[in-house]
Order: sequence, then structure tokens, then C-alpha cells
Amino acid sequence: MSTTLALDIYGTLIDPLAIKTALVTHVNEEAGAFAETWRSKQLEYSFRRGLMGAYRDFSHVTRAALDFSCELHGAGIADDDRITLMNHYRALDAFPDAAPALAALQQQGIALHAFSNGVADDITALLEHAGLDDRVSSIISADEVQTFKPDPRFYTHFLERTGAAVDTTWLISSNPFDVIGAAACGWRTVWVKRNINAVFDPWDHVPTATVSGLEELPALLCFSDAS
Repeated sequence: MSTTLALDIYGTLIDPLAIKTALVTHVNEEAGAFAETWRSKQLEYSFRRGLMGAYRDFSHVTRAALDFSCELHGAGIADDDRITLMNHYRALDAFPDAAPALAALQQQGIALHAFSNGVADDITALLEHAGLDDRVSSIISADEVQTFKPDPRFYTHFLERTGAAVDTTWLISSNPFDVIGAAACGWRTVWVKRNINAVFDPWDHVPTATVSGLEELPALLCFSDAS
């Protein structure tokens, strides 16, 4: 059976910390720390809502995380400017390895699907901005199931939507919580360890493979299929 890849977006294909470029105008040298806070709270709020069964889409979560970051960093960013920053979040840069890796995977005949907590319209905008929109067969959004990763229902939904078999489906993600969630559902997983200092959570599940960048995927998956 053919291999299917579920490609995480934020942190894997697209760099969420690239928002710091747009933040410099508002918070100067704190842009990097502000971007880190924004991303951390964005994830935390998605986890909270998933546990509470109080779903609001990822754009709402992202805006709430922005508002928290403004309070924490004492940034008096006007509402119009916050809206502009949210629009920037739909035009973040891709990691440099994303385009060549996806092209190579596509040439190998591997089915590629965007698999994200993000709203489909936002993911479409990000992929178009990065020139990656023609590399994926579909966009599968948490909005379709009204819950976030690592809820098992979302991973089940991916298989139902794509018709993929669990034993030939791989999650590609830089987010350990996502890798753990997919592994718990029986998927094969690749952790993209983009930061050399990153530590994988001590858990019952470990990645099937770990890579330092997406450029390692074509050879890895080719070898895996052959074996």
C-alpha cells in the first residue's frame, strides 16, 4: 500500500516564530521573546480548550494568545495593529527545507496532506504564500472535528478523510505532543528536531524516526518502504 504523510504546519513546514519580524516595530528588541510567548500560549490555549470541550477555532486561540502576550510584555499594541499582526500570521515564512523536501516526496509518489490545528483558510493562505499549495493533496483541519491535537478523534478523522491505512500513515511534526498523539493511535511518526537543544517528552511513545530537517525525509521514507 502507498505511503501517506500527514504534514503538520506550524513549526514543521511554516515557522511561527517568523512573526518576530512584524513584531519589531511594536516591541523592538523584545520581538523574539514576545514571539515565543505568543506561540507557547497559543498551544496552551488549544490544549485547555480540547480538555474542556470548549472549542473555538485556532484563529480565536491565536488572538487570545496575542492579547495575553501584550499584557505580559507590557506592549501597548493598538487593536488595529493587533489585527494587522493576525493577518501577518497568515503570511509566515516557510522553513527553507520545506519546498525542496515536499517536491522530492511528491516525485516519489507519496501522498501528502496538510494536517493542522489551524483553520483551513489560514492554512491555505500560508501554503500559497510559501509556494507549497500545489504540493499537498488536501488540507485537513481541526475545525472539521471541533477539537485539537493530540485528541485521538482528530487522528481518526484524518484516516477517514484520506482513506489511508493506519500502518502506512506517517505523521511528520516538530511538535512532540503531536508525535506522541499520533503514535498513541498506531501511526508511524517522524519528529523533526529543528532545535538541537530540543528534548522529546519522556512518555510511553517515542518517534519512529528523528530527523534534523525535512531534507532527510525522502531517503528515510524510501528506505522504510523498501524494508
